[in-house]
Amino acid sequence: MADDRFPPGTRVRTFHHDPPHHTRLPRYARGKRGVVVEAEGPAQLADVSAQGHADAPVEQIYAVRFAARDLWGEGDHHVVLDLWESYLEEDRDS
Repeated sequence: MADDRFPPGTRVRTFHHDPPHHTRLPRYARGKRGVVVEAEGPAQLADVSAQGHADAPVEQIYAVRFAARDLWGEGDHHVVLDLWESYLEEDRDS
């Protein structure tokens, strides 16, 4: 696999979308800002494989840390989610 698109420490934002099919991007994390902790390796994109497609694309999965306050409006802790690369874009606004 090529170099990771988002090295540790990269500030990212998740896409804010509500697809009509299965997605592993939780609703509470859509459109939110986080920081990449590490790349966890490639895997088939669950959004596609859950639809029964054997040819689902393989993407890098990233552990992304979010402040609980940013996700739910309160909390002094962090939450780490494993997210596929196509759920993320670099956050150039922060």
